[in-house]
Amino acid sequence: MAVDLKFILGIIGNIVFFFFSTLPTFWDIIKKKSVQNFSGIPYVCTLLNCALWVMYGSPLVGFQMLVVTINAAGCIIELSYLFIYLLFATKKIKMKVLKLLLLVVVAYISVVVLVLELVHDKSRRKLIFGTLCVVVTVAMYASPLTVMSMVIRTRSVEFMPFLLSLFNFINGAVWFGYAFVGQLDIFIAVPNGLGALSGIVQLVLYAMYKNATPVKSPMFQPTQVSKDESARVKVEEENYKKEFIWKEKLSKTRT
Repeated sequence: MAVDLKFILGIIGNIVFFFFSTLPTFWDIIKKKSVQNFSGIPYVCTLLNCALWVMYGSPLVGFQMLVVTINAAGCIIELSYLFIYLLFATKKIKMKVLKLLLLVVVAYISVVVLVLELVHDKSRRKLIFGTLCVVVTVAMYASPLTVMSMVIRTRSVEFMPFLLSLFNFINGAVWFGYAFVGQLDIFIAVPNGLGALSGIVQLVLYAMYKNATPVKSPMFQPTQVSKDESARVKVEEENYKKEFIWKEKLSKTRT
């Protein structure tokens, strides 16, 4: 019993730390009052992921207290993060994330209502929600792929926080192990095994590029070019005015 309790406490600690591992990212956002290059998509994916796992572990499907409690806490934390993100996002980014969030909420409610109304056998419900959980969890773990691509392109780990990558790996590894305790739960094992692998790749990239010389992000190039072009045009206008005034004076002296 003591071993089981230690195991459960270990899982709870790791998962809770996983959710709180993004705190440094949001503290940086609050300090700078800007979301910078941080994407809001992973947080929407994580919210949907947690909500689906709550249903998967609920008594309506097949009660698993640990799965329900941790993912219910995850939903609350992710909603808090999204609120902060939207508070400091630009209008364009805000609308993009809000549209995605609305789509996710509507899709989630629709699926839950349809499955509960049309499917009465719990084993079939488990198959349906389990499959959805696998798909969304894999998508959640795959969502940092865009960030990993940016790390390789810019040779900078600024927007791939070490703690998030570390706990991404720990979270996946712990749940992968959890799936093999007692009766094998394939729906938990598959996505979290892939999640652990994704975390390893992120950590390897972090080790490779943490001391590398950064290349300026292409995302900022248009703005910079625009400013440079504007400055150049302004200088040319001033030179043209000076030249025009000089010619005017010269023509007057000649007359």
